[in-house]
Amino acid sequence: MTNIPSVDLADFISGDAERKQKFVDEIGKAYEEIGFVALKNHFLSDDLVSELYKEVKSFFDLPLETKKKYEIEGLAGQRGYISFGKEHAKGKKEGDLKEFWHFGQEPAEDANLIEKYPENVHVDELLDFNHTGMEAYRMLEKTGIHVLRALALYIGLEETYFDHWASNGNSILRPIHYPPITKEPEGAVRAGAHGDINLITLLMGASTGGLQVLRKDGEWIDAIPAEDELVINVGDMLERHTNNKLRSTIHRVINPPKEKWSEPRYSIPFFMHPRSEMPLNCLEECIDEENPKHYEDITAGEFLHQRLVEIGLLKK
Repeated sequence: MTNIPSVDLADFISGDAERKQKFVDEIGKAYEEIGFVALKNHFLSDDLVSELYKEVKSFFDLPLETKKKYEIEGLAGQRGYISFGKEHAKGKKEGDLKEFWHFGQEPAEDANLIEKYPENVHVDELLDFNHTGMEAYRMLEKTGIHVLRALALYIGLEETYFDHWASNGNSILRPIHYPPITKEPEGAVRAGAHGDINLITLLMGASTGGLQVLRKDGEWIDAIPAEDELVINVGDMLERHTNNKLRSTIHRVINPPKEKWSEPRYSIPFFMHPRSEMPLNCLEECIDEENPKHYEDITAGEFLHQRLVEIGLLKK
């Protein structure tokens, strides 16, 4: 395997039982073997993607002192602006070569949430920035819920098992800017090798190059989707919940060749988190004699807190 598998969401929502099962089998097998797929026919329109990138580039082009107005102390980076080098991969001291923004959940009035999410931070200088960001957020959330329905069927659960937990969940949309590299990075990369914290991640913009995925045999391969595809991978929460049946694969964003250091890179991942009270206990369907229970019981909120400390966004 030299590239990640490609799957078509149109098969799953076609109304044809055979095509639906084909999608379930393809994505389940891919997530057992490499933990990544490229997904076509998602719910994001080309126009929305173009508009979002225009707004995101406009924000990161603002002067640093303007952007710093939106870096809110006490939120552990969960909303608003996070400046260059603040985040690092688990186990690394060098900060990643990136700055980013966080849009968070704006729950429905009848969500009946136990926790209260922080308010989103509004950018005064760009009138359409927040609206466009949240429109994309909703379409990515809708896509993610359909992927989770397929995975529930693959595991042997009821199709809508994840719906309650993922709807109105603590998901994050993160537009990222990797600025041009101006000097030797001294051990730092655009994003150090890591696994994602959440259930699944839906990534826009991976086609700009640099994203690599670690195969089981220890080889790094480039993740190169088609322009209209999202890259979607399993996160640590889902790996834990499925008792290692589905794989949260280590991945990274490498620095470009020196002749391309002057080129910025943008990508926009959507980190799909459940409600904090979701139990991540290993599912009985994923435990047997050959694969005994590997993890202690924990909630999604407890697990998230642990990991935010480990990657430097939250103090102990």
